[in-house]
Amino acid sequence: MVRRPVAWVVALVLFAEGLGIAAVNWFLGVVVDRQDMSLAGLDPHMMSVSSKVGGVVFGLYFALCGLVALLVALRDRAPAGVGRMLLISAAVVHGLLGAFAWGLVGWTAFLYMVGVLGLVVLLLMTYDGRPDEPADAASKDGAGGPGTPGAPGGTDGSPVTPPAAPTAP
Repeated sequence: MVRRPVAWVVALVLFAEGLGIAAVNWFLGVVVDRQDMSLAGLDPHMMSVSSKVGGVVFGLYFALCGLVALLVALRDRAPAGVGRMLLISAAVVHGLLGAFAWGLVGWTAFLYMVGVLGLVVLLLMTYDGRPDEPADAASKDGAGGPGTPGAPGGTDGSPVTPPAAPTAP
């Protein structure tokens, strides 16, 4: 059963975006190579190779971010450590690409970038990895005890007894 589809959606979108970025840059590299024209004295073969390499690297970056989102979906836990940093960097990259896309490509590309940015931020902010049940459900039916989170004296950080009132000097 899929309880949190946002992680699956983010993984799918990032995998598709990584494949798309790599394919577009590869196509641009082929076009530059077949044109055999120099831009400001640059070697056309070097421009072709750097476009292809850049596309593959950028595509692998998005695929790695998609893998992190897929692991979040499979493990049913929030991203941590390097995976969280990768997803944060993907959100920043989409914000910057969205800003550039508005001026260079148009508002539809901007909306796509902002949509992916929103999905990544939604994954980072709302996914806590806990099951979808109220915290005090166990204490309402009498099954809660001192070791139950949400119960009085539980392991969730609540005190066993209330703190003493301060006294006047």
